[in-house]
Amino acid sequence: MESPEKIFAVGDIHGCADKLSALVDKIDLDPVRDLLVFIGDYVDRGPASYEVVDFLIDLKTRVKNVVFIKGNHEDMLLKYLSGHDRFTYLMNGGQSTLDSYLKRKAPGMRHPIPKSHLAFYDSLILYHETPEFLFVHAGIRKQIPLERQDTDDLLWIRSEFIKSDYDFKKRVVFGHTPFRQPLVMPNKIGIDTGAVYGNKLTCVKLPDMVFYQV
Repeated sequence: MESPEKIFAVGDIHGCADKLSALVDKIDLDPVRDLLVFIGDYVDRGPASYEVVDFLIDLKTRVKNVVFIKGNHEDMLLKYLSGHDRFTYLMNGGQSTLDSYLKRKAPGMRHPIPKSHLAFYDSLILYHETPEFLFVHAGIRKQIPLERQDTDDLLWIRSEFIKSDYDFKKRVVFGHTPFRQPLVMPNKIGIDTGAVYGNKLTCVKLPDMVFYQV
């Protein structure tokens, strides 16, 4: 894609469909020229994971340049569905997502998750780069090339990344670790502001560094 005029990055949603819809209505996004990035953790803990994913799938038909990053909760969901690790998912808020799908399951459906939603989960990527920014769910380790970063770190890393003042060459925009207010440092921007815990859902407009919250 061509270099976008503006970039909008949205923090962890966690099943908060009402906040997501209100936030998207609030931002001054050009659906053709701008880039919209979602940083992962669309599901779990909140009450409306089904509605969130449905909204995002529809949004992709209306916004030309939209990127969906994989969060650790989508990774846990896929492992749950494949039978590899059911316990970890349920211990991390997964039951609310399963409930949201079971409520929507039509009679005669063998699988509660629609094919379009499964395709959405399978399409998620681990990171996205622009000339100035790197978008990733949790963060990265210093002194390791991006292509050699461990997937678990991209999805789960916390303090080693957050406390680091290392120059990553590009400013890293991330979620995963909730803050009361966006974390703004010279080398990183944290935009998970704990929407599912009663706090706000956050979007940052780049390079202007303007924050929108609901």
